Amino acid sequence: MKAVVMAGGFGTRIQPLTNSRPKPMLPVVNRPMMENTMRTLRDLGIKDFIVLLYFKPEVIQDYFGDGSEFGMNITYIIPDDDYGTAGAVKLAQEAIGDDNFIIISGDLVTDFDFQKIFDYHEAKKSKLTITLTSVENPLEFGVVIANEEGKIEKFLEKPSWGEVFSDTINTGIYVIEPEILDHIPKGENYDFAKDLFPQLMKEGIELIAGNAEGYWRDVGNPDSYREVHEDIMSGRVDFTMPGTATKYPDGILYSDEPYALDKSIEIIGKVVLGKNVNIGARSKLKNVVIGDDVSIGEDCKVSNSVLWNNITIGKGTKIDNAVICNDNIIGKNTKMTAGIILAEGCEIGELVTVEKDVTIWPEKEIEPASIVSSNLILGNKYKNSIFERGSVSGKSNVELSCEMSAKLAEAFGAQLPVGATVLIGRDNHKSSRMLRRAFIGGMLSAGINVVDLKNIPSAVLRFNLAHNPENYIAGVYFRQEREDTTSTVITFYNDNALRINNDMAKKIEKAYFKETFRRVDFSQIGHISESQRIQECTDYKKSMEENFKKRLFSCVECRIAVDMMHGTACEVFPHLLNDLSIDNMIFNNYHDAQNLANFKSLLKRSSDDMGNIVRSLNLDAGFLIYPYGQRLDLVCDKGRVLSLKDALLVVLTLMDMEAKSEGEKKRIFLPTWAPDIVQFENLEIEYGKYSDFSSQQLQAYDLIATVDGNLAFTEFSLYRDSMYATIKILELLIKHGQKLSELASAVKDFYYHKTHIECAQSLKGKMMRKFLEDAKGKRSSSHDGVKIWVGESDWILMIPDQYSNQLNIYIQAVNETRGKEIYEEYEAKIKAWAEE
Repeated sequence: MKAVVMAGGFGTRIQPLTNSRPKPMLPVVNRPMMENTMRTLRDLGIKDFIVLLYFKPEVIQDYFGDGSEFGMNITYIIPDDDYGTAGAVKLAQEAIGDDNFIIISGDLVTDFDFQKIFDYHEAKKSKLTITLTSVENPLEFGVVIANEEGKIEKFLEKPSWGEVFSDTINTGIYVIEPEILDHIPKGENYDFAKDLFPQLMKEGIELIAGNAEGYWRDVGNPDSYREVHEDIMSGRVDFTMPGTATKYPDGILYSDEPYALDKSIEIIGKVVLGKNVNIGARSKLKNVVIGDDVSIGEDCKVSNSVLWNNITIGKGTKIDNAVICNDNIIGKNTKMTAGIILAEGCEIGELVTVEKDVTIWPEKEIEPASIVSSNLILGNKYKNSIFERGSVSGKSNVELSCEMSAKLAEAFGAQLPVGATVLIGRDNHKSSRMLRRAFIGGMLSAGINVVDLKNIPSAVLRFNLAHNPENYIAGVYFRQEREDTTSTVITFYNDNALRINNDMAKKIEKAYFKETFRRVDFSQIGHISESQRIQECTDYKKSMEENFKKRLFSCVECRIAVDMMHGTACEVFPHLLNDLSIDNMIFNNYHDAQNLANFKSLLKRSSDDMGNIVRSLNLDAGFLIYPYGQRLDLVCDKGRVLSLKDALLVVLTLMDMEAKSEGEKKRIFLPTWAPDIVQFENLEIEYGKYSDFSSQQLQAYDLIATVDGNLAFTEFSLYRDSMYATIKILELLIKHGQKLSELASAVKDFYYHKTHIECAQSLKGKMMRKFLEDAKGKRSSSHDGVKIWVGESDWILMIPDQYSNQLNIYIQAVNETRGKEIYEEYEAKIKAWAEE
């Protein structure tokens, strides 16, 4: 048997630890991660290793050489492009020959019994065996379901929480017979999980799963790197410590060379010392791994930390829960006790205090007596991901600084062709203005031209982007968080005016963290066109007017009230209503930062006022246009603000009437959590996962809606636009002679409720598995989360939240009593499952 080691990854998520080395070469207890795994396989009799390289290949080649010093025979394969996991292995087919082989990642730590894995593969007479294990957070891995015989029935690569159907994941450890390589095309980007496995299953080749017991961890980010050392020190991993063990009263010292430490030095727990380490008197070391050529001064306390090579630490320094990379100088009396990632080549002055969990990137100098507070760009939130659903958000001028805004722009610009043009807009807030200006500078640096629309509704920006694909390649919009105006949201749109998908977001993150920016020659620097917004707003209004018959509104007695809620639509929507001859009353039609700063209060006041106004003046309807032009609330002619559920069902009823009058069914898309107890004869409603749509998919529907007041009528736009939705709803009411109050009162009375239950990240995969087990024998769906029917029309849907430590729960029932019974039943089950 041979071994193929995947060692070509960039290590983007674990930056800056991979600043100068590929991830498999990160030291785990003073040995490169991949070396520990390769030694384990060598000791089982595997001598021939094929190492697939890509990022910084010379680092691995220089360290291992031909493998003879390690008792191995190593062949290196360096692809000339990114061919995916399976495509890269295909390049090694000649080196693999006619032997079966194991594929293993170079960036994991495990104590699996590989001999059992080999024996299982042989006993099953398998062509391809995938090793599985259970993990707390399955999002970054492929989730796998196998039957009792071990045959794989279903798998999903890197799911969202709503798609997770088990906490049993693909470890990336495969045992493969050589003929399987014939199924992989040469010279193409081809992935094991996305491409090869589905193809083999389609061809009738059984994929066998084997559950491995023991420790397994993919070391993907700085936290997991730190945690794997904690697990080794605490004995949770069956790990052979290097060197000779010397017992101390409160611990054990492991070292390759003998040390005669001063008697005043305390060794607590497990301490590993590399070569040429000097430790000053009265220092205390607890659960620490220390590399070569490290000097620690007197009276220091270092605990729960990993120190690499060539580090000098001044006396009196306290360090806890830290990773200190190579070539660092840390001054005396420094305090780093809240967890720090200190990248290479930094100089930390004396008396410096690091207050919170901070990452300091390479080659930084911190002046003496500085207090380093957390910067979220380098802190918790952005270690794994900057983007959430195509947007970046953070505290204005703290987490989202001008520096970060400019770097984001450079990273985004690097994904676009030089000379391309991007539309940029914002709301009225001064933070949005500041960050937008910094962003524009980054775009120009990348050779991207900018049309600056300044303060403009996002719907108008998206309209102009979608309708001018020959002129614009993308759009970016800056706005304040609706309920927290201390935070800014930057949303990125593609040329169809849809939010960028996860693939593009990951490319931008990769460029951001690696700082692989494209700073063009001065002659190619982009230019700014400052728009007065007149033409853009005119085009938007003209297109909307063309979609509606002006005479329809002018020849009927229909009066409405609209609350603009101080949003950016103030400058567009009132004019549009007047141009369409819609008799209207407009409120809060001006920017007011103070009112927007307390949005909950504004919303309550606007809802109360609008209800009173519509009722008192006998108006036909009222509309609340939320800031930034997406959500819409409806007020019926009796003055009642419709619930989000009722508003959706009223709109569906109107669409049903329209379809009937046209003699052709309308296609509707709703998310899986939308109520489905009401049936519509003339609508074809599809329920599915509400994310990462392509424009082609959206164009197949007449309406895309949520249960959050968001409506996209595709006859005008593929994205949510509350201004268009307002007029469209009014048009349907007039055409079919309906009153909102009558439609709302005719809505079937049933219970529909959305809530959430707190759930630790580590339990989410388990909850998905438990819900699936509970669903056996019942009508259920795992298309997005787990939906279980507990009656003909009663159901509960659980979707683990993608970004928060909670489970999102949706319940539909025939009445409130039954709905609460369902909730209480499953709340108790969730609590019991969590305690198992």
